[in-house]
Amino acid sequence: MSEFDVVILGAGAAGLFCAGAAARRGLRVLVIDHSPRVAEKIRISGGGRCNFTNRDLDVRAPQRHFLGNNPQFCRSALARYTPQDFVAMVQRHGIAFHEKHKGQLFCDHSAEDIIRMLLAECGDNVTRWQPCEIKYTAFLASSALPYSHHSYELVTSQGTVRARSLVVATGGLSIPKIGASDIGYRLARQFGIAVVPTRPALVPLTFDEAQWQPLASLAGVALPVRVATGEKKQRVEFLEDLLFTHRGLSGPGVLQISSFWQPGQPLDIDLLPDVRLHDELLQAKRTSKKRTANELARWLPARLADAACAGLLSSFSLSGTQAIALASACDRPICDVPDKALLQLADAVHTWQVTPNGTEGYRKAEVTAGGVDTKALSQQTMEARNQPGLYFIGEVVDITGWLGGYNFQWAWSSAQACAQALAGPEDATAASPTPISNVS
Repeated sequence: MSEFDVVILGAGAAGLFCAGAAARRGLRVLVIDHSPRVAEKIRISGGGRCNFTNRDLDVRAPQRHFLGNNPQFCRSALARYTPQDFVAMVQRHGIAFHEKHKGQLFCDHSAEDIIRMLLAECGDNVTRWQPCEIKYTAFLASSALPYSHHSYELVTSQGTVRARSLVVATGGLSIPKIGASDIGYRLARQFGIAVVPTRPALVPLTFDEAQWQPLASLAGVALPVRVATGEKKQRVEFLEDLLFTHRGLSGPGVLQISSFWQPGQPLDIDLLPDVRLHDELLQAKRTSKKRTANELARWLPARLADAACAGLLSSFSLSGTQAIALASACDRPICDVPDKALLQLADAVHTWQVTPNGTEGYRKAEVTAGGVDTKALSQQTMEARNQPGLYFIGEVVDITGWLGGYNFQWAWSSAQACAQALAGPEDATAASPTPISNVS
């Protein structure tokens, strides 16, 4: 049997960061992952350059950038380990980076730089078993280790291991092709810890195939928009880029809103949020003899301008007769188009309302919303309140960040909070093992 101070399940962002932080305290750490490679999600993130944090995160009110049943839960960890702290580590390792958009920080070269940094931080005190499957887990009321009142015993495909603490950093269900697993949720439930129902987040939205077919030809068109969903206090909006796809909508704006969108809710989209389109069209009517679509293409991508003038956008909100009338009017030079039709066209562009029928699911979701209920965890240490020595960090917890580096920052911050709380050899008390709970 192998013995360690802590076993960490998951060799992703949170798991590797926690391992390095624990190792710097002198703890003997074992990281177990069923995948043969470490940190696949880091490797593919940010187009291969890893959007590793966001400068704009307000540590005084981080809940602004996170959601969950209790977004306030993340405040303590994020305030104690900030984006500036992680940037300092990146700089210490000589990794070049840049700010791309709205505080988002990316590696200049490759996401591999972040992975190498995390592995270097782990050093010699961290052992990794990969690939390694967990067959059985037992919680012991006390341990044969000379410094522990209790321990966890894991039977794995690489042997049996016992440790004072068990850290679950297994991530969510997103992107199953790189090894996503539900083991973290199963461990939580089998130790009596509630799990908030999970769902794909930061994910493209889809529409009924017949409804979307007239717009499928817009696939690849992208533009900045204002997209909103929800009512009254629940209303959320983002000013970001939108991308048309063959099945629906994607792009940063849609990924952001997808975390808040609920089935059956419409999206309200302003395709020209910074333009008073009706005024501009009336001005063009006085000075131009061009086709209405050509004039509209001054502000919208040409394919989208053609679709708007053909009534395809309006067909979601106007009656069929109204859409046909708009298309007929806009098929003439703008100087001949009635003011009423120009107003309808402007309204179609500024107040496009569509209702998705679903999402692209976990296979294209960047993160998983829901997860281990924060009510069961300490916000200072990430330890389960009623299960000593068991910790949950990163995406497996019911804390989900906005697009733009916030989820990685949650991984670093929650991992740091956990690593500083882990028990080590200094907590010395002899005891004898008594199994009281088994998880397999």
